[in-house]
Amino acid sequence: MEDIEKFVRGYSRFQEQYFGEEPGVYDALRGGQKPTTLLIGCCDSRVDPMLLTGSGPGDMFVVRNIANLVPRCTPDAPPGVSSAIEFAICDLEVARVIVLGHARCGGIRALMSPKKEARETDFVERWMRIATPVRDRVMRELAHRTSEERHTACEQASILQSLDNLMTYPWLKRRVEQGKLVLHGWYFNIDTGSLSAYSARQERFLPMVCPLDQRGKLPTDP
Repeated sequence: MEDIEKFVRGYSRFQEQYFGEEPGVYDALRGGQKPTTLLIGCCDSRVDPMLLTGSGPGDMFVVRNIANLVPRCTPDAPPGVSSAIEFAICDLEVARVIVLGHARCGGIRALMSPKKEARETDFVERWMRIATPVRDRVMRELAHRTSEERHTACEQASILQSLDNLMTYPWLKRRVEQGKLVLHGWYFNIDTGSLSAYSARQERFLPMVCPLDQRGKLPTDP
């Protein structure tokens, strides 16, 4: 019950802010939403996109799933994620898509080190098969690295795979080619609190926001 009471108190604070102190926010949103950004993130309870980015109501259209994966555009693609992407691009006409991955991702860990015991269902395993090519490449190319290094590499490589898979949606690809849509790959490091972005030019993740003890240093422009 303590958790429930905490959530209700939190809702009361939300209500006081947006229906008391700042009623204009929802006055403007009642007629519809017009977010500028689609963010595809992980279900992990430690990685709340709205909290991490300081976003308010109406700022972001958020899709969350295990390991922030994007399936390829195929007739049998999981409709939940694909329909959300379609709605954000075709109906809301967002200007950017951010794929937000993170360190210590349980979905990637399960992919890298699958459990042996059987379950009544295999939904997680079937979903994570989307990233199997990434895992196989990491295990092949980084066999000499530590387990943690391979996990990090797979977490980041899965972000890039999701960006590639986004480009298999024809209506999304057209908007990118027309300059109407920009794709971003971000990586949140839970251990250090830093945020990195993928640079296609340098083919690696570069810091956007450094750890607090390094905030005096200028981040590299991705």
